[in-house]
Order: sequence, then structure tokens, then C-alpha cells
Amino acid sequence: MKLQLKSFAILFTLLIIITITPVWAEEKETPLGVGGFKLGTSIDEYEFISYKNYLKQVVIDKYPGFRKGVIEYGVCERPGEIVKIKLKYQDSSRKFYKKLLKRFKKKFGKPDEFAGDSFGIVVCWKWYFVDKDGNRVSLLLQHNLKNTNEVIGNMVKMQYPDRVEAERKCFNKACETHNPDAFNKIQNPPEPDKDTWQSLIPR
Repeated sequence: MKLQLKSFAILFTLLIIITITPVWAEEKETPLGVGGFKLGTSIDEYEFISYKNYLKQVVIDKYPGFRKGVIEYGVCERPGEIVKIKLKYQDSSRKFYKKLLKRFKKKFGKPDEFAGDSFGIVVCWKWYFVDKDGNRVSLLLQHNLKNTNEVIGNMVKMQYPDRVEAERKCFNKACETHNPDAFNKIQNPPEPDKDTWQSLIPR
């Protein structure tokens, strides 16, 4: 009787393992690409020119008082110069955000704009300044604990908006000069194929 129970237990365990183990079936058609991109191919086979490439990023992890952050700097107009700072505070609570906002208002005055949502899920206040050299500066303080499309927690952002735009224009101009055909393809993408589904479904 004990032997039968032991055999049953072993069989039951094997069935569970088989059930939860993914089946890597070779006989099925294996998808290797989607959207015109294919796994295993060289990145050099594709022509990438995106307005997002005009800035490079450095990730900051566990900086004192902050959980993480992203520092963005130029690569064209002013190579290496920081134009954006985004830092997430260690404390993600609403209580801490209220303390921050109070101190921000005391130091910088009343915010110039509310940039959050109407439901109060994302609370975001903005200030606008002009530095001693005449450069526009934007400052943003944000709190969010529910909207997964936004950064969760408390975050502060600063940037030179005009220099960010100057980097974008400089980068695009350099791309157009270096490879005009590829640049034009990105700016004027071709119409999708008649059978649009071919590029939408992995193949």
C-alpha cells in the first residue's frame, strides 16, 4: 500500500512538472521577427534615424536621497553638456511630496502651471525661469502612485527646453547631411503594405 502511494505521488509530481514546463516545440513554425525586424540579424542592417537619438543618457542609481535618475546630455550642438535632469526621490509617499511641494513653493514661489491630470492621480506642478545668461529653464515636481504609464513615486525634472530643441535640430541636420536617403525615409515613411497584418504579426 505504501509503495502504491509513493508511486502515485511520484507520478503526480511528474504530471505537475510537465504541465508547468514550457514546451519548446521545434515542429511549430518559429517566429523570428516582427515589424520588419528579425532576431539574430545585425543592427547595422537597419537604418535608424530618430529624433530621440539627439540626446544620450546616463543612469544614476541609489544617489543620496534619490532612488534613481537619468541625466541627459547633448551630442551635437553642445556635446557632453547636460540639458535634462530627472531624479526619483527615495521616499515615494504622498506625505513626502506635500513636504517637498511646500519647500519648493517657499523657495521658488507659486507654480506657473499644473501639469497633472484632472483626477488627481498624477499631481504635477511646473515652474518656469530664465537664468542669468538668458536661458529658459523648466522645473517640474511630480507625484504618482497609480498611473503605471508614468513614473511611480515622487520625481523632480529640470531642463533647458531651448537647448534640447537645438540638439534635436542639430542632430537631424547632421543626419540629413550624412545620409539624406535614410533621413528622408524616416521623415516620410512609406505607406503600409496592402496586407498590413504581415508586419503586425510575428513571422
